[in-house]
Amino acid sequence: MTNDIYGPFPGGPDWLAALTDRQRSRYEQLGTNLEVVERRIVDACAAAGRKREDVTLVVVTKTYPAEDTALLAGLGVTDVAENRDQDAAPKAETCLELPLTWHFVGQLQTNKVRSVVRYADLVHSVDRARLVESLAAAVAKAERAPLGCLVQVALDKADGEGEHRAGVAPSEVAALADRIADTPGLRLDGVMTVAPLAGPLAGDPAAAFARFAEIASAVRASHPAATMVSAGMSGDLEQAIAAGATHVRVGTAVLGVRSPLG
Repeated sequence: MTNDIYGPFPGGPDWLAALTDRQRSRYEQLGTNLEVVERRIVDACAAAGRKREDVTLVVVTKTYPAEDTALLAGLGVTDVAENRDQDAAPKAETCLELPLTWHFVGQLQTNKVRSVVRYADLVHSVDRARLVESLAAAVAKAERAPLGCLVQVALDKADGEGEHRAGVAPSEVAALADRIADTPGLRLDGVMTVAPLAGPLAGDPAAAFARFAEIASAVRASHPAATMVSAGMSGDLEQAIAAGATHVRVGTAVLGVRSPLG
């Protein structure tokens, strides 16, 4: 397999030999960071009595170049995430031949939907009926396979906080999940959240993710195939795994501190 970044790919002595000194240095840095994150996941799974294979690491590559995405694939990363279509679309096109699953995790405007469905395998940020309709229409027009969708849950909205934050209140999750499940072209895969910044659960990710686990369980009771529980980032992946997260979205701990524009 080849791509426009390094030639022979993924991995292998020919590919590694083609790296410049700068690329090799970045490759080694990313590898070291991945080893640290992997150890954290392994330890968190052991502490929770879970199998390591039950948790998928999704590396959030936003603000970083396609070159880093290719290096990550060479290091064995299988899942990457982006949050802005204007950055994600050209990056996904550049990395088209790499063995990657693409997750869209940012707030999604309806005018970006047609572009996102061209490359995204899953959208974690479904939070309104209008977006469900737009995604379904775009999938039908693209004549692609069903798009995996997660309901984004805003835990702080349960307490009247976070009015302008993305996500639906816990009380609205069931209805939106039903709508996704009943919409042709879309596949309800589960739920997603971010530890809240306001309300009684702010600053307590363990409690926040425990509450989220209850919501995820309720969705699975109605939709048994919706098993994805997307929660946890660089600073709180352990608490998320303890609460049952199946996918952790890690960026900074792998790629480094992002630029202020990220």
